Amino acid sequence: MNTLVPLCVDLDGTLLNSDLLLETVFTQLKCQPLAALHWPRWLAAGKARFKTELTALVDLEIETLPYNQAFLAFLHEQQRQGRVLVLVTATHRALAERVAAHLGLFDRVLATDGDRNLAGARKAETLVALYGERGFDYAGNAAVDVAVWQHARRAIVVNASAQVTARARASTEVERVFANEGSRLTQWIKGARLHQWLKNVLIFIPLVTAHAWNDPEKLALCLLAFLSFGLCASSVYLLNDLLDLATDRRHPRKCRRPFAAGTLPIQHGAAAIPLLLLAAFALSLWINPPWFAACLASYYLLTLFYSLRLKRVLMLDAIVLAGLYTLRIIAGATAAQVTLSFWLLVFSMFLFLSLALVKRYTELHTLLQRGELNAQGRGYRVDDLTILQSLGGSAGYLAVLVLALYINSPEVQKLYRQPMLIGFLCPVLLYWVSRVWLFAHRGLMPDDPVIFALTDKVSRGLVLIGVLILWGAL
Repeated sequence: MNTLVPLCVDLDGTLLNSDLLLETVFTQLKCQPLAALHWPRWLAAGKARFKTELTALVDLEIETLPYNQAFLAFLHEQQRQGRVLVLVTATHRALAERVAAHLGLFDRVLATDGDRNLAGARKAETLVALYGERGFDYAGNAAVDVAVWQHARRAIVVNASAQVTARARASTEVERVFANEGSRLTQWIKGARLHQWLKNVLIFIPLVTAHAWNDPEKLALCLLAFLSFGLCASSVYLLNDLLDLATDRRHPRKCRRPFAAGTLPIQHGAAAIPLLLLAAFALSLWINPPWFAACLASYYLLTLFYSLRLKRVLMLDAIVLAGLYTLRIIAGATAAQVTLSFWLLVFSMFLFLSLALVKRYTELHTLLQRGELNAQGRGYRVDDLTILQSLGGSAGYLAVLVLALYINSPEVQKLYRQPMLIGFLCPVLLYWVSRVWLFAHRGLMPDDPVIFALTDKVSRGLVLIGVLILWGAL
């Protein structure tokens, strides 16, 4: 009878679609980045010591962790049948006991404590000492769990690769397999935010405004720059998601992000971050070195500081966001080796400041609808909505003013045969800025207004009108 044989359950990757050690690592990196200086000393004393120190400094939100719901339902059924359930994990005891208390399923908790890291062979020795050879069933997910399955009566395989499943079958009888659901490729596309690469279209703006779009060499360099910035941005997005796991899980939409939801393993994301960054900088060496690489490094460092600290600083976060968009334009000019217009820089800074404030306004508007007063991890309150609307609308209109002043500048006279036609861009931009803010006020704006600008049919139509105006002015 199954009910007479204890079912021993692994935590990381099995009961939980995550890894609590990595969760604590990234939580500490976000909250106490300087504490990472102690990691080599802790690791030198052993992995168990490392887990003990991290657990003492980090407070994880156990309730919002991504539990494996299908496997959890199976455990509830086993509990109703009277089966003894044991949580046995290499996670530190303090965290394991909090998980067990939250779920209310387990009769006993065995976990890493003191200097003993309860993983692999040590876990097997502990279970054999307690329940005897083949005296327990074991649910696990990783290659390290094969050492336990070799001594278990039966195996339950959860979220494992085909290779691990085959090794489990070679070790003992497999009672049940809980396979991964959904496409891993789809989750990677979501995690790397490939749709956000659309923002890197800004790299081509200096090429267009300098009327150098028909130069194949410059166009090729801008395409490489586009790819380099995309890889760098994906690296940053992955890091940002790993640093914001707890915050994302409390958000009604961001909780579905792959790492927050547990549909992508954290360790895979941690490995992809440096690989994407290395690929981005390798590409940058082909593009006007060292200046483009300097732009890319500035973008990465500014984005990193934004993720760690600056996005929680009132108003500075919006200015930094505007600066990051403008930095793409600077990088485009550097890649194409064209002169960067001062007017273009000022125009982009005001326009993207307006869009950054739209982003914050939209987030606060969502909080207002949910009855919350403050933005978690931000410096804003719901009663800031009015001032943000005023500041953002003003910034957008200032961008229109800069465009109007640019029309009368000497640069325009040299580049266009009919420069006064460009004046028709002003009402087009006025309409678009006003429409964006009206949508935000009505709660119809998505979280990212730049993506809205690139995907909205009306916005694309206005871009086409703008292109025709510029073509007529040539």
